[in-house]
Amino acid sequence: MSSLIRSISGIRGIVGETLLPETVLTYVSAFAEWSGGGPVVLGYDGRPHGRILTGLARGALQFAGCDVVDCGVVPTPTVQLVTEHSDARGGIVVTASHNPAQWNGLKFLGPDGVFLDAAANAELFALADAGQRTSVSWDSLGHVHVRAGVLEEHIDRVLAAAPIDLEAIRARRFRVAVDAVNASGSRIVPMLLTRLGCEVYPVACDASGVFPHTPEPLPENLVSLGEAVRQHKADLGIAVDPDADRLVLFTEEGVPFGEEYSITTAVDAVFGMLAPRDGLTAVVNLSTTRAVDDVAARHGARVLRSPVGEINVVQMMKEHGAVIGGEGSGGIIMPAVHAGRDSLVGIVLVLHALVRHGGTASAYRASLPQYVIRKSRHSTDGLDAAAVLERAAAAYAKERIDTRDGVRIDFDHGWVHLRASNTEPIMRVIAEAPTAEQADALVTVVSARAFAQGR
Repeated sequence: MSSLIRSISGIRGIVGETLLPETVLTYVSAFAEWSGGGPVVLGYDGRPHGRILTGLARGALQFAGCDVVDCGVVPTPTVQLVTEHSDARGGIVVTASHNPAQWNGLKFLGPDGVFLDAAANAELFALADAGQRTSVSWDSLGHVHVRAGVLEEHIDRVLAAAPIDLEAIRARRFRVAVDAVNASGSRIVPMLLTRLGCEVYPVACDASGVFPHTPEPLPENLVSLGEAVRQHKADLGIAVDPDADRLVLFTEEGVPFGEEYSITTAVDAVFGMLAPRDGLTAVVNLSTTRAVDDVAARHGARVLRSPVGEINVVQMMKEHGAVIGGEGSGGIIMPAVHAGRDSLVGIVLVLHALVRHGGTASAYRASLPQYVIRKSRHSTDGLDAAAVLERAAAAYAKERIDTRDGVRIDFDHGWVHLRASNTEPIMRVIAEAPTAEQADALVTVVSARAFAQGR
């Protein structure tokens, strides 16, 4: 990879290669200028080099005259909440989310605690590209305020905003194994579960920032979590990514619940709490399972779809007054708490759904609509991505086509979505169908047509 990745998810790169000290100074200084020089909330996901990069970011903000509200190692949604409920002019999270250990990056928040949209990012990137920053005089440097108690505040806000029966959850005394990949969820997830009366079995919660496995919460990376669930006879396994905005589950059998079924469960839980009414809406992205649509239909609700990217989901949720939303990768957004993905919100809604169902996690999972998703990836090195998408759209022009984000093709029996990643130098091909054989066939056939002569 030869360059930094810039997208609506901020910037990401490999530390020491494409993400260098001057990179942090440039973009953080640009953000200070973009935000008008006011207070900025700062946090990081716990990666060991994150401490160094956060120090650089802190210094750049101070030299720009910004006071820094330093939260330390905290989840991205915690930084979002602190930013929203303060006089801060914005926030920065030093994180590469699910990317491997050699990666890091910067996520930028507006004063409402929401990620910058495409227009705001364009303004920020233009300032960074201009390359000229002004610093304040020695007696006007910004101050650092260490913000204590933010994890407890985050939990309090989640429990206060979610209309759930806390005592019913506590009465179940769930046994839960937790893999926080030794990162920012290491303290807050067990804290939340303890508040909910759960017995917690930590798998990777030492907060060292040293990942015991590849950090993306995919089944192949969570073998130890499944083993812990079985060993402790737990009712549930919970995994979060390094910045703890994604939630992935395992059943009491120690097998994956399916990352797409985190948002499906959240939608079922929220709509189940609400009286049916006109306009009851969920928003998910174009790569999310149809199971969400089926569950919403059970409750007389509708589902709208946005391009991939948290800010795109959030903007559509605001536009249509959606009460729940998210992404099939395990991201759950409930505006009653805040307009951002939050694994803690997801955990509370999942436990509520299990209490309401009354059975095991596997029994509840079996009660949901059944689909199979298959995903493949293609390096963008030497790839003409635009040509790939054009071929896909042309080959299936008679089907239902959505080109807002790559190309999504809807068939009666399933769908396929081809798009360039916002966070990695790859193109993704995602397909869903009622059976694994059908989903595999969709990936194979559509990929063969789209990527023919694509390099």
